[in-house]
Amino acid sequence: MAGHSKWAKIHRGKAIEDAKRGAVFTKLGNTIAIAARAGSDPEMNFTLRLAIDKAKAANMPAANIQRAIDRGSGKLGGEQIQEVMYEGYGPGGVAILVECATDNINRTYPDVRLAFTKHGGNIAEKGAVAFQFERKGMIVVKAKGEELLMTALDAGADDVEEDEDETTIYTDPKKLAEVRDNLKNAGVEVAEAELTYIPKNTVEVTDSSTAGKIERLMEALDNLDDVSGTHVNFDIVEN
Repeated sequence: MAGHSKWAKIHRGKAIEDAKRGAVFTKLGNTIAIAARAGSDPEMNFTLRLAIDKAKAANMPAANIQRAIDRGSGKLGGEQIQEVMYEGYGPGGVAILVECATDNINRTYPDVRLAFTKHGGNIAEKGAVAFQFERKGMIVVKAKGEELLMTALDAGADDVEEDEDETTIYTDPKKLAEVRDNLKNAGVEVAEAELTYIPKNTVEVTDSSTAGKIERLMEALDNLDDVSGTHVNFDIVEN
C-alpha cells in the first residue's frame, strides 16, 4: 500500500538529530544574528526568541548564543550577516526555496548553484518559484485530538493538520507569537514554532529514481553552512 513519506516531518526530524550532534551551531548562530538585527532583546523581538529557543533545544552554549546576538546587533563589528533567498527546481521539476544567512554572497551563491546543478536541478530567476508558496507561522504539537483542534482554533490558528503522532498548526505569520502564547496559556505543550513557507499545491513523487535524486539534492543543500532553511512543494510516495 502506497503512503506519503511526509517529507516536511522527515526533514524536521533530521534537523533535530543534526542539532543533537552539535552539527548545526553555525546555522543556528547565523539565524540568531539575522533575527538580532531587528533588536537584541528577545522579549521585544519574537523572531529572535524563536531562534534562541531552537538553539537552546540543540544544546548550543549560552556564550555562542550571546556572541551571535552581539554579531547581529553590530556589537562585534566585521561583516554583517544578511538574508538571501534562492529559488530553484529539482529533479522532476519540483520547486525548492533555499533560505540562506551569509556574510559573503560571492561564496554562497556558487555553492547553492553547484548543489542544484550537480544533482539534476537548476537555479531559477527571482520570483519564478516563490509564488508557489505562502508565508505561514507553523507550530508543532506532539499530541492530537478534537480538543486540541478546538483549542488551536480558539487560540487563533488558521488551519490544523493531524499526522500519526503530532499536530501541525498554521497561523498568519504576524500572529505566530500570539497563537503560540495562547496555546501555552491553555496548557498545550508546544514542541516547535517557526515561520516557514508552505506550498500552495503539493507534487507527489512516485518514481523511486527521481525521489533518490531529489533526496540527494536536499541533503547537499542542507549540508551547506550558509543554508538556514529549505522549503519544497513535493511529497514522496512510498510504493
